[in-house]
Amino acid sequence: MDLTQAGVAKKLQLEELECLRNEAYQNARIYKEKTKAFHAHHIQKKDFQEGDEVLLYNSRLCFMLGKLRSIWEGPFKVKEIKPYGVGELFDPKSEVTFKVNRHRVKKYHGYKLPKELEVFLLADAPRKGDV
Repeated sequence: MDLTQAGVAKKLQLEELECLRNEAYQNARIYKEKTKAFHAHHIQKKDFQEGDEVLLYNSRLCFMLGKLRSIWEGPFKVKEIKPYGVGELFDPKSEVTFKVNRHRVKKYHGYKLPKELEVFLLADAPRKGDV
């Protein structure tokens, strides 16, 4: 094989390599778009109004070990909603106002005790002969 044929063969190989590289870039772009669409579809929208009660995520507690320790603090009241994901919260206990990212808060639905509590004592339990 002479040098001109070798040069042509090398150029064909480089062209084929360039085509494969472009195809890989396109496949990666398509994959990223599909992944982004899937992720965006499953994001829950957090809409807060002024006066809502919310819980604040405390990221510092993740480093401390403790199964029963809650990573949510609160409840706090939403004082003001600002643009670009900023929320201003009010702590009713200490009467302090501070700003947080809205991704760190979730709605607080409250804890309601049952109105009636039924108590069974062991002395009141039926016995074998009573049944």
